[in-house]
Amino acid sequence: MGSAPAQIPTSFGHELRACLRCRLVKTYDQFRESGCENCPFFKMDEDHERVVDCTTPNFNGIISVMEPSRSWAARWLRVGRFAPGCYTLAVSEALPEDLQNLCEEEHVQYVPPKRDAFSKMRESEVSKKGKKTNEAKEGMGRKRRLEDRGR
Repeated sequence: MGSAPAQIPTSFGHELRACLRCRLVKTYDQFRESGCENCPFFKMDEDHERVVDCTTPNFNGIISVMEPSRSWAARWLRVGRFAPGCYTLAVSEALPEDLQNLCEEEHVQYVPPKRDAFSKMRESEVSKKGKKTNEAKEGMGRKRRLEDRGR
């Protein structure tokens, strides 16, 4: 966790992944070649299967941070002590338990995602859609009843 900048993603397509611990965003190949600048103890550059275990393609938003210690956004996202680079706003899954234990052994903090922010958003959208659908059905039912009475 230093001030040397992390690699910037070479592509912004579907091959992007985010580290499940620090939320650094790079391509799969970049993680495979040089690991995570903030989490070298994961040794992704030595064990290529670790890239899949320690990263996810499921994340929300990207922010580029040039001076993490001076950025209010970086501090708010809790990446203020990490290397300058591109970070996701939120990941949608937790680090596997064995890797959480590794973080503990290395005395580095791991903060799991808060009750899956994506699920909360989806639940909210579904309930809103369901409410609108029910309201529409009720409206149609009232209309039919009124039409039936008029006949």
